Amino acid sequence: MTPSTARALFGSVLLWLALPVMAAAADSAAFNPQQAFAPFDYPQPATAYRSASGLPGPAYWQNRADYRITATLDPASRKLDGSEVISYTNNSPDALDVLWLQLDQNRYRKDARGAFTGDKFPTEFTDGYRITSVAVEDAHGRKQAVKWVVSDTRMQVRLPDALPGHGGKLQLHVAWSFTVPGEFGGRMDVNASRNGEIFEIAQWYPRMAVYDDLRGWDTAPYLNSEFYLEYGDFDYAITVPWNMIVAGSGELLNPGDVLTATQQKRLEQARRSDATVMIRTPAEVNQPSSRPKTSGTLTWHFRMHNTRDVAFGASAAYVWDAARINLPEGKTALAMSVYPVESAGPQAWGRATEFLKASTEYFSKQWYPYPWPVAINEAGTAGGMEYPGITFDSKRAKGKSLHMVIAHEIGHIWFPMIVGSNERRDAWMDEGFNTFIDVYEDDAFNHGEYAPKRDGEYAPGGGNPADEIARVMMDADAPPLLIGADMVPEKYRHPITYFKAAFGMVLLREQIIGPERFDPAFRRYIATWAYKHPSPSDFFRFMESETGEDLGWFWRGWFQHNWTLDLAVQKVAYTDGDYRKGVDVTLANLDKLVLPATLDVVYDDGSKQQVRVPWETWQQHRRYVVHVDGTRQVTSVSIDPGHALPDHDRSNNSLQMK
Repeated sequence: MTPSTARALFGSVLLWLALPVMAAAADSAAFNPQQAFAPFDYPQPATAYRSASGLPGPAYWQNRADYRITATLDPASRKLDGSEVISYTNNSPDALDVLWLQLDQNRYRKDARGAFTGDKFPTEFTDGYRITSVAVEDAHGRKQAVKWVVSDTRMQVRLPDALPGHGGKLQLHVAWSFTVPGEFGGRMDVNASRNGEIFEIAQWYPRMAVYDDLRGWDTAPYLNSEFYLEYGDFDYAITVPWNMIVAGSGELLNPGDVLTATQQKRLEQARRSDATVMIRTPAEVNQPSSRPKTSGTLTWHFRMHNTRDVAFGASAAYVWDAARINLPEGKTALAMSVYPVESAGPQAWGRATEFLKASTEYFSKQWYPYPWPVAINEAGTAGGMEYPGITFDSKRAKGKSLHMVIAHEIGHIWFPMIVGSNERRDAWMDEGFNTFIDVYEDDAFNHGEYAPKRDGEYAPGGGNPADEIARVMMDADAPPLLIGADMVPEKYRHPITYFKAAFGMVLLREQIIGPERFDPAFRRYIATWAYKHPSPSDFFRFMESETGEDLGWFWRGWFQHNWTLDLAVQKVAYTDGDYRKGVDVTLANLDKLVLPATLDVVYDDGSKQQVRVPWETWQQHRRYVVHVDGTRQVTSVSIDPGHALPDHDRSNNSLQMK
């Protein structure tokens, strides 16, 4: 996600509303059952690696990258110097003669490919990475320098000997440095606060590219779309001046070296407290006694298991608080927030840990347990942005907007930090799925304090999300979901990648499948693909197999195409002219998209009867007469009376009886 995340979620459709809407013609000829219900061609084939049921196949494999990193931050020069040892395991069946690494800091160079792809050419730059050495150590401890080639945000390392498949191992040693970009860094930066600069450090070390069964080396450059990374264990140490606090992904291993005795005691108190405990108060921020020493440097040592990345924040300006997270089966974790004094207060970041705790507990109970010992909110200007175990959220956010961004960013722990989809190619599988689970977290938080997230409050005129997404889908220039993330223009990124993908999941859960089948299936999808790399086809196949629904028609209309919906009530007549025999309602599907719908019949005494019209109705028909039993006179008939569906023409959804 980008720093504009707070405008995302269902409210992000505002970014689209100023665009010209190009309405496509919709008539009875637009809908073709043979087109809508033709066999669906999955984007990726079923193989021994990925089964037709959406499960990892019997031959599924995945490579692994473990990291040991040491780095030193010099705030004066804004320079980060580091070295790392990557223990790489090749579990593929292939011998690898080269390795590929991602060098995201090169995105800030003036000659970066990504500089030429945004809405306008950047005006601020850095020199990117300075790689000083690369060496390979084999399984026998033999170490030798190797050649490397840097191409934009990628680095190819040429191995002296091919790394065998089926478990071959080596260690890659890399030394590097870079200058931290200012606020133009977007997903990472250094920004000013009243009591000192705040460094938000992410995408900071050369990271292994993924080698998988879909493409071999996935070397898509970093233009602006997000990440695709291997899993492993991380051990990293950050050296900073004595007065800085470091908040990093994972578990702090040496609190005795970097915290005062009082802070250590408060942290232990927080581990047992559902109420937020202050670790470093606003009054203590400028007190040297809030640090264990008053000169030199301190090294903060962190460890994180089974993760695809780590990030950290560092500042002398941090206020720090924490509380216990209650997880399933009696387990616990620690929620923490760090923020500048000017962000404190009960209407702002004073509630940040409360928001983080509540959302993490909800997602853990509803979908899959939070897997790491600590979850952190960090306040700055890169907010919101997500990394494993830590999120960068806006230091200016308050109240509802703060809750929204915290819940959304920590929701990314589930997509794509646990379920490791390829954000660089299929952004909807993390942004859309995460926005979807946000909807229900918003309902649950503090008895609906900020709910509902789909009430249309962000839409002009108070329209609901179904109406707004219908307008998005009528735009002939809007891209489909099954398109490369870097191909989605910025003006459509939130409306399509976030909003349409999430709304599609809401339709699946509430209209097509039903929560009683959807929820267990989605939970099992998360558990099955936890710490693995599912493709879109894996998700499609899994949900079909688990829920018992043939959903090819929906994948085609909603994900593969940007098809639109227009259901109509064309005629209402009493059966044989006698209302006591019931009523016959002629329904029509006038556009390309198909969805099940609710038919609402209202009688003269105010009572009503509802009939569910399944999607199968349209497999052989463009129009269909639905008979509804009843013994009273009818006053009106309507399709989708609750406006749950994205029907772009509601003028033909109802008929009044004379």
